[in-house]
Amino acid sequence: MNKIRTVFKYELLTILRSRSFLLTLLLIPLAGLIVILVVSGLQRDNQAGSLTDMIAPPPEVSVLGLVDESGIIRGIPEPYSPYIKRFSDRQNAQAAIDAQEISGYYRIPADYMSRGEVELYRLDFNPMTGAENSILINQLLEENLLKENPQLLQRLRQPLQLETHYLSSEPQRDPNSSLTFFLPYGITILFYILILGSSSTMLSSITNEKQNRVMEVLLTSMTPTQMLTGKILALGTTGLLQTVFWSGSGYLLLGLSGRTFNLPVEFEIPISVLLWGILFFLLGYAMYASLMAGLGAMVPNLREASQATFLVIMPLIIPMFFVNTLIGQPNGTLSLILSFFPLTSPVAMMTRLAATSVPFWQPLLAALLQAGTAYIIVRSVAGMFRAQHLLAGQAFNYKLFLKALVGKA
Repeated sequence: MNKIRTVFKYELLTILRSRSFLLTLLLIPLAGLIVILVVSGLQRDNQAGSLTDMIAPPPEVSVLGLVDESGIIRGIPEPYSPYIKRFSDRQNAQAAIDAQEISGYYRIPADYMSRGEVELYRLDFNPMTGAENSILINQLLEENLLKENPQLLQRLRQPLQLETHYLSSEPQRDPNSSLTFFLPYGITILFYILILGSSSTMLSSITNEKQNRVMEVLLTSMTPTQMLTGKILALGTTGLLQTVFWSGSGYLLLGLSGRTFNLPVEFEIPISVLLWGILFFLLGYAMYASLMAGLGAMVPNLREASQATFLVIMPLIIPMFFVNTLIGQPNGTLSLILSFFPLTSPVAMMTRLAATSVPFWQPLLAALLQAGTAYIIVRSVAGMFRAQHLLAGQAFNYKLFLKALVGKA
């Protein structure tokens, strides 16, 4: 235990005194604070906008012309007049485009009632803007075709008013809001960066000590398991400190941004998600830091270790490819598999927790599976250090790495 404590204290103080660690710890929350202060200053004289509008602002609708050859449009109601300008024929509409009075024009053919087609002529190629502007002409046609039946027009505009009652006490997310996607997606990216960044520190530490022959000195006075345990605890503590500091800063900034961005109350992150986040970070870090340590034991230098890192982090990347499924179908079969498989669980389960309400037994089972896997990996990687003298100077070999991991090298 004393030897583990010695390694833990040395590694911890070395990292905490590192200038790069301190800069990374402070600069990210500082950048978030600067963004909030800048936006707050810009909105000081205006009404605070919604965060949803800032992420996905409403489209800018330009003035468009209208050439009606069908005679359907008998008049342009007042709400549409700033956006629709009527012309008698296509020549006048084209002249208005040339004079930059309008950005394009609609042509309603004489046979519109039989074919249902409307033509749009515009200079720029922007399918998204054109689709948004088509809402105007569609509503204008509805107004004129159903002018004599306003009740039918109202039902056509609002065919269903769905009122949803949530049985869960946790904050619910509006499925029509863009934040429903961006909040879990942001947490996915955050946990990927935290686990990968913290475990990569282990790879750098092991590789440098092996290259400088410090590893050989350490292994003469302690067992590989003691050395590895001390390093994992020290680097995990610094990673946890970083996670708690960033999460706490983010929580405070989220409250501050609620006043600046008019953040909806239902988008508050439950405290249970933060607690699960700390646990899953520690377990995910223990697994991937151990794998990185084994990788460092089997490569001659840091450059070759960086080239072989993809094999280790590949399971951590998989949830990134299926993030849309994890958010859109958090209780689907694929989401459950990714959240229970130990190597993908730290990121996948956190994405699900941020996207929906997950039964308590599921993250608990995922945590137990991760803890068991972490224990097995630590014991397996310790065996690599017993053989690391034989492997020193050799080029990295995937097959040899996998054999050493299962104790057959």
